[in-house]
Order: sequence, then C-alpha cells, then structure tokens
Amino acid sequence: MTYELSREHEEFRRTVRDFAEAEIAPHIAQWDREHHFPTDVVQKMGALGLMGLTAPEEFGGAGLAGEDGGFTSLCLAIEEIGRVDQAMGITLEAAVGLGINPILTYGTDEQKQTWLPDLVAGQQLAGFGLTEPGAGSDAGATRTKAELVDGEWVVNGAKQFITNSGSAITSVVTVTARTGERADGRPEISTIMLPSGTPGFTAEKGYDKLGWHASDTHPLTFVDARVPESHLLGERGRGYAQFLATLDDGRVAIAALAVGCIQACLDMSLTYAGERQTFGGPIGRKQGVAFQISDLQVMLDASRLLTYRAAALKDRMDAVVVGGGQLSTAMVAEFKQAAAVAKLYSTESAVTATRIATQVFGGYGFMEEYPVARFYRDAKVLEIGEGTSEVQRMLIARGLGLPVE
Repeated sequence: MTYELSREHEEFRRTVRDFAEAEIAPHIAQWDREHHFPTDVVQKMGALGLMGLTAPEEFGGAGLAGEDGGFTSLCLAIEEIGRVDQAMGITLEAAVGLGINPILTYGTDEQKQTWLPDLVAGQQLAGFGLTEPGAGSDAGATRTKAELVDGEWVVNGAKQFITNSGSAITSVVTVTARTGERADGRPEISTIMLPSGTPGFTAEKGYDKLGWHASDTHPLTFVDARVPESHLLGERGRGYAQFLATLDDGRVAIAALAVGCIQACLDMSLTYAGERQTFGGPIGRKQGVAFQISDLQVMLDASRLLTYRAAALKDRMDAVVVGGGQLSTAMVAEFKQAAAVAKLYSTESAVTATRIATQVFGGYGFMEEYPVARFYRDAKVLEIGEGTSEVQRMLIARGLGLPVE
C-alpha cells in the first residue's frame, strides 16, 4: 500500500509552503532572538484556514473529514510550517490538536457554539493542561483537583509546560483534574474548561526555553478558580481516556512536525554542501559529507511514509465515524500502534538530522546567524512532548503483546 498524496493535497501543500516562506521565514530569526509570539501571524494562519481543517463547516471549518483527508491535510500544514520554523509549527499543532479537537470531539452543542467559531477562525487559541510538576508521563498521578460546590467546579492545583496557554489571544484552557475517587481507589479524572481571566486562574511568566522561542508556553496555577458545572468537558470520570485519545492524534501531528525539521536539514545541507569550498572544490563531493546527507534523505523518506500512513489510518477511522459506523478494536489498535511508531522514529530521526546538518555546516552551524542552529535547539523537545520516546517504546511493546510496565 502506498501513501501518495492526491493532487488536492499537493496543491494545498504548495499553498502552505508559499505562506510560510512569505509570512514566517523573513521574520523568524528576530522572533526567535526576542522570544516573540507573533499573534498576527497566528491569526493569518487561521484566516488561511489552517485551524479549521478538521472542523465542520458549521463552525467555520473546511469540513474535511474522513475520506476528504482532513487529518492528512493538517499534518501537511504542520510539516510545511515546521519546515520553516518549528515554533510556529507547534503553535498550529497545539491549536488544533490540543485546543480545538477535544472540544470538537467531547464538547456539548453549547460548548462547541461558544468556543469553536473563534478558535477555528484562528482569532483565539485554546490550550490543554495535562502535565504537572509531578505528573508528566505518569498522567495518572495528577494532583490538580476540581470539587463541585453549589453548581460550580472549584479548581486548585498547577500545570506546567502548557502551549498556547497565556497568549494575548488565548481564550480557554482545558485541564485534567481529580474530581473524585473510583470504587477501586484510583482517582477519578475529568476535564474542566477554564476561560482566560477566570479569577484564581493564572498563566505565570512564560518559560525561558532551550528552543521553540517563538511559541507560547506557560506554567499555570489554580487557586479556588471557579467555573460553572457546565464547563465539564465530556463525561465525568472519562478525562483520562479523553486525553489518551487526544495524544494518539497528537503523536502523528508531532511526527509531521519532525518531518518538516528533517526536510529543512536536508535542504540546508544540500545548499551548503554545494556552496562551501574546501581543498579546491565543494564539500559535497567528499564522501564523508555526501554520505551523511544521503542518510538525511533516508530518514526523511522513512519518517514521511510512517507519518502519512498513520494520518491515513486516522482519516479512515474518521470516515467510519462520519458514516455512522462503529470503530472496531482492531482498527483503533492499528492506528495507535502506527501513531507511536511514527512519533518515535520521526522525532528521533529529527534530532539526528539536526546533529548531522550542524556537522555539515561545521563552525558555522554553531552560529545563531544560521538557521541550522535554531533547528538544532528546537529538535530535542520533539522526543519529549506528547509522549516521550520511552513511552512510545512502551506502547509499541504493548501493541506487540509484551506485558511491559
């Protein structure tokens, strides 16, 4: 089975590439240097329709679902934006995968009508608060609590490393919280929507990060933050399952971001290897350099195919749901395994690709005036966010039937 893109997908790719080259590429070095989050460009991405690729037309989206390849289109957009800048790529990925999709998937009609139009249009952003100081990969160790008091959820706790959570256009953050205890003693985890500006909800000062300087990332604190009972997202006690499904989709999207990173490394290395002269000729004629660049091509092709395969499986599942059918256990399991494989291989390849590209550039690769240095800094977090490499290996092993813990 091949994963050749349709003509429409290829045309869409070119549209996003042109946008990225015109609106992002000329400015990203300054944004990165100044740790500037360009809300105007984020809103332009929304105006281009990138935030609404998987959303129905009734909320202002493109209505691409299932057989129309909406999720594949999103992955292509993330790849092309990420090829120019990883920070803007993760901004798009999180805006849709972590902001819009949970509301679209689990929200009530009222919640969808309230939040989705502006989010889909890119005029506002939403965040998803999962990680805590003591609960990252072990999300079941969540300590944030939400108690139902007189028809309101009273939220107390803290989250960290939350993308799109404190920008000037952030409208709401959905957080996982303990809302009780199950009969077996395990915590009951639900998801609660907290609008920006809610008293007691504070987006703390943004992080001074190694990379992704142009993205918006904050720790969050909740001190008796009150929201109406109707701000429960999805079924009470199903928050853990909801975020697991959200992360499955997100892993494919992060893999697409990694593909964009590898493509950038290949492009930069090819150009530099043809221009840089040593010992009477371009360094690209030296086997030591040429072979490394050849490895970039291999990693790119493999990562892209794994990512497109996982995206196609997601679109196939969406087509079943849109058609009123029921997803089989085997279909879901196949997608989850493909998502973990794509995420693991692509992100680890991206980290290797930036190391190779930096080596090709030599001393210049260590200078911030060259984009390769920025990609080198940005790549590492790909192995961490939306499930670490260790978590992906655990999931893959379980998918193979191994009783790994």
